[in-house]
Amino acid sequence: MAPSPSPLSPSSPPATRPKTLYIGRFIHTPTPTDLGIHERGAALVDNEAGGVIVKLAWEEQEVEDLISGLLFGDAWGEEVEVVRLQGGNENDKETEELGFWFPGFVDTHIHAPQYPNVGLFGSSTLLSWLETYTFPLESSFGSPNTPFRPSPTNPSDLDPQPDPLTHASNIYSRLLHRKLSHGTTTASYFATIHAPATNLLASLAFSSGQRALIGRVCMDDPRTCPSYYRDSSTDETISRSREVISHIRSLDPTGSLVRPILTPRFGLSCLPSTFSALGQLAQAENLPIQTHISENLDEVRLVSELHPNLHNDDSTNPSSPNTSGLPPPGSQPSKPPPTTYAALYDHHSLLTPRTILAHAIHLSPTEIQLISARHSKISHCPASNTAIGSGLCPVRKLRDAGIEVGLGTDVSGGWSVGMLESVRMCVLVGRMVACRERERLEEKGEREGEKGVRGKEEADRNVIPVTEALYLATKGGANVVGMGTDLSPIPSSSSPTQQQPPPVKIGDFTIGAKWDVQEISLSPKTDSRVDIWPWETGWRDRVEKWVWNGDERNVRRVWVGGRLVFERK
Repeated sequence: MAPSPSPLSPSSPPATRPKTLYIGRFIHTPTPTDLGIHERGAALVDNEAGGVIVKLAWEEQEVEDLISGLLFGDAWGEEVEVVRLQGGNENDKETEELGFWFPGFVDTHIHAPQYPNVGLFGSSTLLSWLETYTFPLESSFGSPNTPFRPSPTNPSDLDPQPDPLTHASNIYSRLLHRKLSHGTTTASYFATIHAPATNLLASLAFSSGQRALIGRVCMDDPRTCPSYYRDSSTDETISRSREVISHIRSLDPTGSLVRPILTPRFGLSCLPSTFSALGQLAQAENLPIQTHISENLDEVRLVSELHPNLHNDDSTNPSSPNTSGLPPPGSQPSKPPPTTYAALYDHHSLLTPRTILAHAIHLSPTEIQLISARHSKISHCPASNTAIGSGLCPVRKLRDAGIEVGLGTDVSGGWSVGMLESVRMCVLVGRMVACRERERLEEKGEREGEKGVRGKEEADRNVIPVTEALYLATKGGANVVGMGTDLSPIPSSSSPTQQQPPPVKIGDFTIGAKWDVQEISLSPKTDSRVDIWPWETGWRDRVEKWVWNGDERNVRRVWVGGRLVFERK
């Protein structure tokens, strides 16, 4: 069956002029508490340097001076293209007035092959959901004994056993187009265990112009992985992972657009020898890592059962590692504590400053301390956590511990590819965490007096305002994937075989950041469902209405690195 018509236009070629001057209203979140609104600004982007912002003007006079400087420098027309918000002409001031430039969204956690399953949960929770929906679909991307069998109403519409790469191409192409249409300029993708299909995803992402981290999923533990969907050994896992790494590096040698990322699925998916080998590979090849942690209580218990007594002696004081393997002097022998999820990863050198840990709902205080000490990052997936009943992530507690947090759609646990849905759910989940903490105060009888007042204030700190949620979806997400404007380069290992790719900075409007930007319009002429009334003139309120009522129809154009990759017609 042919894909349904898409509202997307083909990706445009790179800009034809050396520089582009973007003029209009700029809105971004330079800090978690600051919604920066610049009513009339300008950004000069150097297309020959990879679409980097080289000049900014936030005041009316600064904008005029910048325009005049370019004009009298004989650069106008031949070297500089001017791009205004759609409708930015004398005949359509209303459309321009209701538009703004906004940084592209960064999706820090998404399963690309699961896209056809969005909205399919049944009454399952994580582990049964994986067995019922996820593993069969993912196996269809290359496993010969896959149980996945499409059952179309009209058998002539779809081959009941489609060619795996054709099948993968149809799904991946539609997903990439859909992500760009929602304003997602960067995404960290889980693929499947199949190297050819994962290489195809990387090639399609590269040709679409989306910035992406692509990971071949690693699964080889026969105790937990289905026989039809797993690698046969540690050697096979590493060999296939190297195959994907090699393909991506040949596709994009600088790593400026598409990068490989090691992807052990979760604490139940790999043999201990495989976890260790992946940790060694990450260090030797200067690779980022993505995985899951503490998503579901049954999963957490099973990790402890399958990896008993596996914990680091330094877990109680992560900043001062004890590598001797012996108990501290003067201590009494005692029964070792159960394995914690974070300690499992740390034992195998998988907790690094370039590790993205998805979910992190049920972490202990010791685990939070360990993750913070290792400078690992967390992808908060509020839609997925809610949809499959995993729990409520205490984002404020994680951020208070100094951990960088971004947002992830977690398709298909999450029901939408759009990051606006994740922003909305982040705000709602934060309020639910605050409500839960207030209820605990009630249960303990600590709602009155000074102690009660302090407790309520502490509970209310769990609320995540809209501005902070937008920060997590843009600049916060950029920090999580290693592309933040505030991050210094991560030091290489002592003897890496692969040098770290050059830094890419995204997520806000600052000098040196890439022009990874979406143009948003709230004009009724653009089929927006965000109703703006004549008395609503403040842009802070308008942005909140966009968050709560907006969707992909508000995204008019999208650029990645100065290249126009999507335009809604």
